[in-house]
Amino acid sequence: MAGASLLTLLDDIAAILDDVALMSKVAARKTAGVLGDDLALNAQQVSGVNADRELPVVWAVAKGSLRNKCILVPAALLISAFIPWAVTPLLMFGGLFLCYEGFEKVYHSLTHKHEPAMSQSEMAKAAEDLKAFEKQKVAGAIRTDFVLSAEIIAITLGVVAESSFMTQVVTLAIIAVLMTVGVYGLVAGIVKLDDAGLYLSQRQGDGLLRRLGRKLGGGLVNAAPYLMRGLTVVGTIAMFMVGGGILTHGIHQIAEVFEQAAHWVAGLTIVGPVLAWMTPSLLNALFGVLVGAVALVVMSLIGRLRN
Repeated sequence: MAGASLLTLLDDIAAILDDVALMSKVAARKTAGVLGDDLALNAQQVSGVNADRELPVVWAVAKGSLRNKCILVPAALLISAFIPWAVTPLLMFGGLFLCYEGFEKVYHSLTHKHEPAMSQSEMAKAAEDLKAFEKQKVAGAIRTDFVLSAEIIAITLGVVAESSFMTQVVTLAIIAVLMTVGVYGLVAGIVKLDDAGLYLSQRQGDGLLRRLGRKLGGGLVNAAPYLMRGLTVVGTIAMFMVGGGILTHGIHQIAEVFEQAAHWVAGLTIVGPVLAWMTPSLLNALFGVLVGAVALVVMSLIGRLRN
């Protein structure tokens, strides 16, 4: 009898693991787009940090991301069980925050483009404020990660909504850990790309592999600044695309208009399929820019009224 009970338990565990593996694969595919945006956003968040502090900053953000998911996974399960109607409004608030933060970055870069060079005393003060600068970077990255993690958890929860509670818990935990390790492992590799290039370029020897290594290292060192600038641009665009996409998904009328636009361009010869694939993302990004601009104006007016 005890043996039969044990076999039944093992069979149930095997069935749960099969379901978890299947659901994890589906959820990973569905969240791949958000994962790419998360990677670009977090890689550009550590730009401007001293080279010897890049990995500690990435590690600090990764720990913050894990804390975010430790909050989000139980919260998502509770909200889904008791107040499922609250999922969409909460996600839309996160999308609004992403649009606002993205537009604020664009506005700041445009209005502070021609700042005068710092004096010696200002440079000394800037060095003293390095810790505060790092804390600001880490806090901003963790805030952004919270919104993107919330969307990843929400998408995963939608995939496993019809599964058992245990399958939901295990699948959400697996996706949360895999996404965190994957994103921040790649971010750490990207930010240390120039160091790897410097190491390769300084290796001595006349062998073919050493010469090719030095050329590759020199190319990596030269390409690293452009890569980081490109990631900054891509990360900002990703804020508008993800934020605008969340908002339009919650406002069905706008989502229908965007879908109709995609169907219309799909009928064009040659470039139709490509344009149909790109149109929703581009329109989401434009909508995100518009919403971010309005949010920045509103927040500025609130700040003036408070002062």
